[in-house]
Amino acid sequence: MNWRVPLADLNFDAEEELAVFEVLRSRWLSMGEVTKNFEREFSDFMGVKHSIAVTNATAALHLAGVVIGLGVGDEVILPSLTFVATANAVRYTGATPVFADIESFDRLNISPASIESLVNDKTRAIMVMHYAGFACDMPAINEIAHRHNLVVLEDSAHAIGSILNGRKLGTFGRIGCFSFFSNKNMTTGEGGMLVTDDDELAERLRILRSHGMTSLSWDRHKGHASTYDVIDLGFNYRIDEIRSALGRVQLKKLPAANERRQELTTLYRELLFELVPEIQMPFSESREVSCYHILPVLLPENTNRSTFMENMKAQGVQTSMHYPAVHHFHIYENEWKNRGNDLPVTEAVSARQVTLPLYSTMKEEQVEWVVKAVKQALV
Repeated sequence: MNWRVPLADLNFDAEEELAVFEVLRSRWLSMGEVTKNFEREFSDFMGVKHSIAVTNATAALHLAGVVIGLGVGDEVILPSLTFVATANAVRYTGATPVFADIESFDRLNISPASIESLVNDKTRAIMVMHYAGFACDMPAINEIAHRHNLVVLEDSAHAIGSILNGRKLGTFGRIGCFSFFSNKNMTTGEGGMLVTDDDELAERLRILRSHGMTSLSWDRHKGHASTYDVIDLGFNYRIDEIRSALGRVQLKKLPAANERRQELTTLYRELLFELVPEIQMPFSESREVSCYHILPVLLPENTNRSTFMENMKAQGVQTSMHYPAVHHFHIYENEWKNRGNDLPVTEAVSARQVTLPLYSTMKEEQVEWVVKAVKQALV
């Protein structure tokens, strides 16, 4: 469909095209010098010692669980209001996802009080997800983790460039995981990154992402190694040079792009409050510098969401949902029911949530058009 206002769009120009052409001319496409430079630049941006590029954020989340030793019999507390990959990555390790509620209708992040209520002798880790680029209550969550000797992992797929208390989100836990999927603030089409300050974890992550091998094709190509050993049961989670090249350009654009998203979000908030006050826009009180990844709103109670979204579509405006509650997916529902922990805020929010268009190349008149369309769609 030819959308008048799409949900997301790319911030690509001749710079990305040139970066890709330079990789093609180099005749080296697998993980090599471009990827090393991307990782170094990402570390500088994040203020961390180590960045490890991988094929997507799901792979990053899986590797994070593997290197902290998750396995059968372990439990990981995480939000249900997230993309299913957050939970699936826990399952890949053999561990069990345990779903916590979110804070409130305004703060759509995992609730520290709910986390505390779910900790038991099987709990090994807490996996937070910084919804829409807004920070979870990391001081409270880290205090819980410290008290119960738990590992904190950060699903920062929404939060590239977000800051809390002077630190980038993704640096509060043992490992932070990022996504470069095509709708993210910076994109390589597919792609992901892990960040950590732990030297030992970083070394093992590098080995695990490439079959458990002690040296890579690039090392042998450069004459730094002639053979290799396999010392762990690794995976093929490598990124390629083309995506790394795109990532380097996109990373340079990110600060300005995030600032633009903030401007557009502020305009949305002003116009929605003025023209459609019955629509609730979460995160009204900010405790962080957000990267404003998506624009979530809550429809009035008893609104038919499907009808609303169809009405928006008829006006040429693409919308989405972030997210159907994971604990109601068939693969997870029975286990959640047997556990018996209610998630009332998650369920209420998931039933009313709609995502409106937001991207860095969006124009003010498009925001105005979307808000007018929202008003019409509610009639």
